[in-house]
Amino acid sequence: MKKLFPLLFILVLVLAACGSNNSSGSEEKASSSGNENETHTYESEDGSVEVPANPQRVVVLSSYVGDLIDLDVQIVGADAWSMQNPRFKDALKDAEEVTEDDLEKIIELKPDLIIGLTGLKNLEKLKEIAPTVTFTYGKLNYLDQHVEIGKLVNKEDEAQAWADDFTKRATETGEQIKDKIGADATVSVVENFDKQLYVYGDNWGRGTEVLYQAMGLNMPEKVKEDALEAGYFALSTEVLPEYMGDYVIFSKFDDADTSVEDSESFQNTTAAKNNQVYEVDGNAFYFNDSNTLDYQLEFIKESFLGK
Repeated sequence: MKKLFPLLFILVLVLAACGSNNSSGSEEKASSSGNENETHTYESEDGSVEVPANPQRVVVLSSYVGDLIDLDVQIVGADAWSMQNPRFKDALKDAEEVTEDDLEKIIELKPDLIIGLTGLKNLEKLKEIAPTVTFTYGKLNYLDQHVEIGKLVNKEDEAQAWADDFTKRATETGEQIKDKIGADATVSVVENFDKQLYVYGDNWGRGTEVLYQAMGLNMPEKVKEDALEAGYFALSTEVLPEYMGDYVIFSKFDDADTSVEDSESFQNTTAAKNNQVYEVDGNAFYFNDSNTLDYQLEFIKESFLGK
């Protein structure tokens, strides 16, 4: 009996030590995983997708980079247009330019989430790399799209707060602008890109959502006829005056042909004669993400109100 007691005592100590080690290991594993290994189910257009609750390495193959920047989500790969945006330069300084065809490059970036537009030809291959979610452009309005991005990255409350605040700011600014320029004044959004002129409707970026949807400013009748439904309409220099409003947001790119601005058609418009053509950098004004919308709102406010 005296010999048995020490053996039993040693066995109890060993079992206790093993239990302690297992408990410690479980706690360490749970602690180290944190939010990085947690997921949530996002209801996408194509069905339920299990995505990271706190994505750390996102590849964006579309125009939603600015939304993710505002929601403080790390982007490791982005499309060419976003990479060329001077306002995104700091946020994307460590990101790589990618397309959906750059599968090996995307694999090397080790994304935990990929975001793109509906119709990606390599969608199934991208899904093998990381959870992939696509959106149909224009299916949601510009505010709801930001909130939807917020849902995807588990930051819906932040996204909704921005949408509510933006609506308030844009509405107030719109009322001030209408008081100044008159309720009947018209505004056009014209772009000079790759030797071609375009005029835009009310949902194609470039400030159109801000001017027409949020502020309720008027577009010329010809713009309504030809660009409202399609989103944009290609113009020749000769017919440009028919589409130029009393005020014009004129989007330009560095390598664009600027001869149109010296043409008689352009110079004889009301907007040009009254110095009411406001030029913007096309690369910075292109999208309708939350980050760009804020920039567009401030530019429009300063251009029309001088503040």
